[in-house]
Amino acid sequence: MTYSRKSIFLLFVGDVAAFICSLWLTLLIRYRDIPTETLLLAHLPSFGVLFVLWVIVFYMAGLYSKQIILFKSRLWDTILRVQLLNIVIAALFFFLIPGIGIAPKTNLILYLFVSLLLIFVWRIYFFPRMTKPAARTRAAIIGTGPELWELVEEVNANPRYHLAFPVVEEPAALLEDFALFAQKLSEERVTMLVVDTTNDSLRPLLGQIYDLTYVTHQYQFADFYDIYEEVFDRVPLSLLEYDWFLKNVSGAGTAFYEIGKRIIDIVGGLVMGAVAVIAIPFVWLALSLEGSGPLFIGQDRIGLHGAPMRVYKFRSMRFNDNGKWKGEGQENYVTRVGAVLRQTSLDEFPQFLSILRGDLSLIGPRNDIRALGDRLADAIPYYGIRYAVKPGITGWAQINQQYEPGNISPQSIEETKMRLAYDFYYIKNRSLALDIVIALKTVKRMLFRVSSW
Repeated sequence: MTYSRKSIFLLFVGDVAAFICSLWLTLLIRYRDIPTETLLLAHLPSFGVLFVLWVIVFYMAGLYSKQIILFKSRLWDTILRVQLLNIVIAALFFFLIPGIGIAPKTNLILYLFVSLLLIFVWRIYFFPRMTKPAARTRAAIIGTGPELWELVEEVNANPRYHLAFPVVEEPAALLEDFALFAQKLSEERVTMLVVDTTNDSLRPLLGQIYDLTYVTHQYQFADFYDIYEEVFDRVPLSLLEYDWFLKNVSGAGTAFYEIGKRIIDIVGGLVMGAVAVIAIPFVWLALSLEGSGPLFIGQDRIGLHGAPMRVYKFRSMRFNDNGKWKGEGQENYVTRVGAVLRQTSLDEFPQFLSILRGDLSLIGPRNDIRALGDRLADAIPYYGIRYAVKPGITGWAQINQQYEPGNISPQSIEETKMRLAYDFYYIKNRSLALDIVIALKTVKRMLFRVSSW
């Protein structure tokens, strides 16, 4: 399934090529002659900085995600919105930053139109044709459970995956007649076996599966967990057992990771603190004009290893909900000022105090209010393990999960289970690189207010 990484790299190279070609075409149109090397070199340094900024914006907007490769329904709208933002960035760059030694006004306007056209042509027409698989690997998947069928339906319904599942078998059927299963593999021209090796029912058959894959080399082998995680970017909760946590969950990272993460937290906390201090008089004035109530609210939340901690936020609701879900207890609602604070995530910024103290990180599983967290721990198996690492203000779940319309956090057990699946994926795969991805996509959410891509 590594095709996605190759496709994303190709997408990146194509974007850079489109930016460079756009500059060449802009100069051709502007001066009505083949651009000379001197002319190109005069423009390339300034436009090169612009290329870098644009690629970063593309990344933040999700234009290098797996979903953008597999699904095109929102591609036109996403590219258009991103390019409009890039136009603003380009205008600010060329007109406000001193020291640019070219006269870019006419060239910039031409360039923006040309680059928009080329990006659309590259991403809408050429890239899909270059990356669509000529043939899909035909695989048999062996296991049971809702996540297995979720994977089968997702992959089989989308021809842009390089994998298809013409054969789906439960362990009971193989135990009853393994020869019939082998015959079915031949008839369906299967070349790969995807197996849930944690399923106890399959243990008597693991020897035969081993012979087919590693002794006779008739089939490739892939673990169900690996395929599921690569497709959905989360772990399959219903298949988790104690051994998964023993293998994949460790409270301590490498020294390099822990030191680097702490440095990022301190720098980020100081920036958040500066923004929060500047915002205080404006938020206070807006909340005072809207009605009575405190400027800040304090919440008792769950910290590392379940330790108690207290965080402070700008008040965004009529009163402190104390960890209740929508529709529970006294009627509560987000105020008009609070809606703006939440849309900009400004309500979270006073938590810089907890970050600087070391109780909280910028990136990590988002922690619960104590009362709600205790309820969830009673209702969901293994829930407390998400606190094996330091919680964060934003995390992998917050940039990937989509909630019910109008919700900005889980409001049911099922939504919380989905969040937990993303949290476990983060705990298993956490690194500075993944933290940077989450940070950039969090900024994207603040700018575009979308949780997908």
